[in-house]
Amino acid sequence: MTDHRTRTTPPSRLRLALEADGAGAHPAAWRRSGRPPAALTAPGTLREVVAAAQDAGFDLVTLADAPRPPASGPETVGRLEAGTRAAYVSRLTDRIGLAPTLQVTTTEPFHLATQLASLDHASHGRAGWVVGATADEGDLATVGRNPLPSPALLREAADVIDAARALWDTWEDDAVIRDAATGRFLDRRKVHHIDFEGPSFTVKGPLITPRPPQGQLVVLAPQELDVAARADVVLVGGHDVDAVAARAGAVRAAAVEAAATAAASGGGSSPTDGPPLVFAELEVVLDAEAGASRFPLPPGSPSWTGGPPGRTPAGCGTSAPRAPWCRC
Repeated sequence: MTDHRTRTTPPSRLRLALEADGAGAHPAAWRRSGRPPAALTAPGTLREVVAAAQDAGFDLVTLADAPRPPASGPETVGRLEAGTRAAYVSRLTDRIGLAPTLQVTTTEPFHLATQLASLDHASHGRAGWVVGATADEGDLATVGRNPLPSPALLREAADVIDAARALWDTWEDDAVIRDAATGRFLDRRKVHHIDFEGPSFTVKGPLITPRPPQGQLVVLAPQELDVAARADVVLVGGHDVDAVAARAGAVRAAAVEAAATAAASGGGSSPTDGPPLVFAELEVVLDAEAGASRFPLPPGSPSWTGGPPGRTPAGCGTSAPRAPWCRC
């Protein structure tokens, strides 16, 4: 994974990421995974999945998270915290990128930036961040917050990304000097405050963690957050290939327009260099023909047609002896 400030044009080769959460996207996948239910939240299972993804050539694994478990339904209702899971597998892998979901609305920006910078150190420069921005009333109540209207939510997501990026830059690359002769561990002139002020929070800084190995971590954000100019990767969905392509084009156009507006107003370039990469979110169904009949949902469960609205289902057409479901 690379510093977003050095990226110019998207690479020509296909990039693949895997969401390594639970047994798969299908609500009944955990019952047919071939593992005991207790193993779904066991660290060993995560280690096996991420190692398999690395060996298969995936560029990145993402780790989903939310402030609360699902209230009802056939899905697994427990998980380990995403940042902790990423830190665990960071020492068990050596090539694949690791991007946990951290929520901007239920996590203090300073702690969020610190946790991600620490993950980048632990992984030797392989950390990313999937920007979560829950506005659910119950989720926000877990930290004593009131529901946010959409404009305030979008503003807060943008502000937290800006604050995190500023905090990752508070230590210059050569701030740590480790001069035993003089007893100086760091050059304090090269550690800076950011004095960030937004409508919902302020951060003075500096970060407690030295500059991450990447400098700036790779930021992945859903298209709905409208932060294409701030993200390195934008996540888009759609019900067919044309819809995904249209949304990808819209993301890139919005990023170019934002950069032009910033330059025209004298604000300099946008937070990223050029249009972001765009990842299409797909629910991949293995053994698509037999899956619905062989692995029905429990009585009373809502129907499942390949994932949540806006995400593209893709049948792989295999004839495996069992039918796991994975998201990539």
